[in-house]
Amino acid sequence: MMKRKELEQHLQDVEGFEKPKILLEQYETAAHIASCMIHTIENVFKDIDGKKILDLGCGCSVLGIGSALMGASFVLGVDIDQEALEIARTNVDYCELNNIDFLQCDVKTLPRILNGQKFDTVVMNPPFGTKNNKGLDCLFVEIALACVKDNGAVYSLHKTSTRDFFLKKSTSWNTEASVLAQLRYDLPATYKCHRKASVDIEVDFWRFSKNIN
Repeated sequence: MMKRKELEQHLQDVEGFEKPKILLEQYETAAHIASCMIHTIENVFKDIDGKKILDLGCGCSVLGIGSALMGASFVLGVDIDQEALEIARTNVDYCELNNIDFLQCDVKTLPRILNGQKFDTVVMNPPFGTKNNKGLDCLFVEIALACVKDNGAVYSLHKTSTRDFFLKKSTSWNTEASVLAQLRYDLPATYKCHRKASVDIEVDFWRFSKNIN
């Protein structure tokens, strides 16, 4: 298995958004965080190597590329933004990967488009659901659970301040939910409204799995 540091070095070459869109809450997932996520998912839970992966809200595909480098059999990256997907395809070509495909669509329509197709694992760094996108972080988890196999798992990043909310929601979703780690997300100034050069945001790294009765 590729070591975490080696994976991080590969992911540092992945290009990010050229013109991030504030309405889509587009922020890059740092190579360090992405490598920690993917390496943990495989090293602890064996949910990457040989698995069919959905990278939901993939952006420029750092998580998808990380999954492919860690041995995923196939990765589907889904995003609503065509410009982000163009960068993602360039990144995949640069990494010389041939087991990643992309789909442009709104997350709300994904289950219908997939028409019953399920994935072993879902990885994502969804919008935090702030301002105009309230509730979008929750919607992403619900869609991810609809697209994962019964014995699969969803891995996601969410603001630590929403931890109690997601613990309660996991019960209504009939899922087992656990916080694997609390991380510091170094958010650089990306938009004109940002006053500081960077801000550290506390985020939780979650694992959701379905309760099978």
